[in-house]
Formats: sequence, structure tokens, C-alpha cells
Amino acid sequence: MEFNVEKIREDFPILKRQVNGHPLIYLDNGATSQKPMQVIDAICDYYKNHNANVHRGIHKLSEESTMMYEEARKEIAQFINASPEEIIFTKNASESLNLVAKTYGEANIKNGDKIATTIMEHHSGYIPWVALAEKKGAKLDVLKVDGEGIIPESEYPKLEGAKIASIVHASNVLGTINPAREFGKIIHESGGKILIDGSQSVPHMKVDVKEMDCDFFAFTGHKMLGPTGIGVLYGKKELLEEMPPFLYGGDMVADAKLNSFKWAEVPHKFEAGTPNVAGVIGLGEAARYLKNVGMDKVRNHELSLLSYAMEKLGAVEGLTIYGPKEAEKRTGVIAFNIEGISSIDLSSFLDEYGIALRSGYHCAQPLHEELKILPSARASFALYNTKAEIDSLVPRIEEVKKALS
Repeated sequence: MEFNVEKIREDFPILKRQVNGHPLIYLDNGATSQKPMQVIDAICDYYKNHNANVHRGIHKLSEESTMMYEEARKEIAQFINASPEEIIFTKNASESLNLVAKTYGEANIKNGDKIATTIMEHHSGYIPWVALAEKKGAKLDVLKVDGEGIIPESEYPKLEGAKIASIVHASNVLGTINPAREFGKIIHESGGKILIDGSQSVPHMKVDVKEMDCDFFAFTGHKMLGPTGIGVLYGKKELLEEMPPFLYGGDMVADAKLNSFKWAEVPHKFEAGTPNVAGVIGLGEAARYLKNVGMDKVRNHELSLLSYAMEKLGAVEGLTIYGPKEAEKRTGVIAFNIEGISSIDLSSFLDEYGIALRSGYHCAQPLHEELKILPSARASFALYNTKAEIDSLVPRIEEVKKALS
């Protein structure tokens, strides 16, 4: 089926909004995406017709809720080519990343061991390992980027001998797509494990965790058309079985005695307490929606937008774009600064025209400091954005420049 962006936009009710008297131009998808009616309806249907706790009741509503919850798990597993028992539900990618650090990391990292990561990590993929390295007396090796925002091969040896590496699949600032499979191969050669943060890749390109051969893969629902408060951790089954639980309580226990207990099989061993059932169902519907559109089509559409936007923004005098110059090496994220204008002032002025951009460090302050750049503005695209929106953005930026010069 042909990709039709105007037809897709009809599924997103918020895109019909006006902000400050102007049509909404939403370019903050790197922070959170908008939700189609299919996802909204799935959540409403659950609460209106099926609401009950899962895994714990034999009455009709509980059975229906459990079936919907586990069907969503299957849908999400299929979306990244995993097995359902390898899918753990968390509240967001931050929790997924912390889960690995607090379970696998705590159990396996010893004094003198090496942990590897990159300078382009989101704080959620960086700070847990800084804390663990300090606690365990481990060494933290950080792969740096070149002037184009790409990790050069000269940095790859920092992966060698690492007990675990935490690597972002695609940078939320630079857009850089890292060679996750190649990094994993280096790590595995010395017996280490690799955790990939896929928050900025899963919504925008086809992801296959088996082909990637990663040990863990984390992502979040709200960036991929799903609801907030729901995230995913994929882990190879044999690793999940070896790891201790993250939280303790209901549903993660198979047998409880006065002074002992036995935890449940994976994935339930990592899902203590009542889960975000509606969020899981909504995320399953979001995965189904993206699958029906086709991730190759999503990627091609966003590549077209990215190339167009980089050309148009690149022609603005005094504007510097960060990250790879070739669109194919990045996702639909453009972080930039304009000489003499703060990103906060720029975003504030653009909001008056109904244009939503991000400004600041984007939870990647070490990267900004490494590149010696100020907090940046960021335009980030999704499958429902258009070239016409870019055509509206650029002249507004010119107006801001005149107003603030």
C-alpha cells in the first residue's frame, strides 16, 4: 500500500488543533509522539468494557484483560522479532535501562571490571553505569564522536574487554545511527554483553533484535505512538533466567512461604505488582499501527523529510546543524543553534506561531559539553510530518532572527 501522509494525519486528532491561532506544527517527536485514534480507542475500550487485573482472576473480565495483555506482548515481540517471554514491561525506557544495571550489572560487575558506553547517551543510558562503576570500583570507558557526530573506528577498541556496554542505537541529539551489530560483535568476542537503547530507533526504522544479536534492548511506548507510562525491555531468555528480580511483590512470585519464596518464570519474574494494563494494550495497538503502515515506508518518508529539512535549514545564515551530513546515517532528528540566539528564546518565539520544538540539553548534557556547544534547538520528525510544515518553519525562524537581532 502506498504511503499517504495526509491519510495518516487523519488518524491523529491532535493535529487538527490550533495553537495561538495557528495550525499546530508538531516537531517534538523525539520527546514524545502523538497518538492515533486506533491507540486511543484501544485504551478506552479496555477501560469501558474489560477493566480488571491480569493473571489473578478466573472471572470473565480478568480472563479478557489477561488475554489482551498477553496478546499485546506477542504483538510487541513480533515487532522487534523477539519471543514473547523475552519481553518485559516497564514504565519507560529509563526503567528498562536501570533494570539491567540494577540486576545484571549488580550481579556481574566486580572491582576492576570495564563498562563501556558512548558520549552520546541519553542520561538514562549513562548515569546508571556511572553510578554502578563508582559503587563497584569498575572502569567506565566512554566512546567519543568525531566532528560529524559519528563514533570513529579508532574508538572501537574501548569496547574490547568490557563486561557490559550500554550503547544508544540512535542519538536523540545528533540523529547518528550507531552500528549496533558491529559493536555487539566486538563485545561478544571478549565474553561481554551489550545493552542497546532503542528509544529513538524503534519508532522510525525496522528493528530486529535477533539480527542485531544484542543481549538487551530497551525502548519506550510514548515515542512510538503509544501511551506514556509504558516501556519495554527485551532480554535474551537465558540471561533473564539467570538475573535476579528487579522488584518484589505480587505476580513475580510463584510460591511464597513464611521465610522463603520462589520467583515466577520470565517474563513475569520482572513484572511485580499490578502492571499498566491499559498502557500495554495501547502499546500493542501502536506496534500494530506501525506494522500496518510498514516500517520501511516510515523510514523512507522520514528520510525524505530529513533531507529536505537539512537543505532548507542549512541555507539559513548563522544556523549550525549538528550530526552526520548524510541523511542515511541518521534518524529524523535535527539539533541546531543559531548564532546569537538562545535555543530557549527560539523555541519560545516559534511557539507563538504554533510550532513545537525542543530546546535545551535533551537529557544529553555530556554530549553538548564534549562538543562545546550551547543547549540546542531540536526539530524531530514522525510519520505524520510533512514538507509543508518545514516550509512553514524556516520563514518563521527568519522572522525570529530579525526580531532578536
